[in-house]
Amino acid sequence: MGPNYFQLFMLIVFCASMLQVSVANRNWQYGWNTPKHGHHRPSPPLKNTPKTIVVGGSAKWTFGFDYTDWAFKNGPLYVNDTLVFKYDAPKDNSTHPHSVYLVPNLRDFVTCNFTNSVMIADGSQGGGEGFEFVIKEWKPYLFACGGGDGIHCNLGKMKFYVLPLLRRWPY
Repeated sequence: MGPNYFQLFMLIVFCASMLQVSVANRNWQYGWNTPKHGHHRPSPPLKNTPKTIVVGGSAKWTFGFDYTDWAFKNGPLYVNDTLVFKYDAPKDNSTHPHSVYLVPNLRDFVTCNFTNSVMIADGSQGGGEGFEFVIKEWKPYLFACGGGDGIHCNLGKMKFYVLPLLRRWPY
């Protein structure tokens, strides 16, 4: 019997969430923030300003860049943040243009199956200022490039997932 990808995905999401909670509260070593526990500091205001993030940074959306690693190092992302996908349009008909798909489930994400996926940006939309995607809900987002009938996703590592947090907490 093969691995249950949904259970594996949920375990990863749970562990990442716990890590995020522990990192988000950097003053945990001071105990509770109450006079009873010896500390009474006013809470700083919440910084809930959405950010705009270029996917891949200076590498942009390109073949061979490890976007899973990029997403891990540049997270967490939050609801209302904007992801910008920048990529060059194909120069001729011999190249496979980049695209951006929202993949509906972990199985299709892992296997780079785009049958049930939704294309949110085609080969021409990544030029100039790029294609902007606003994270509107607290849910997993699985992004992948459909170029080359899945070759960009499989061999080119052009895929990553995001589970945004609801709000930024002050550090």
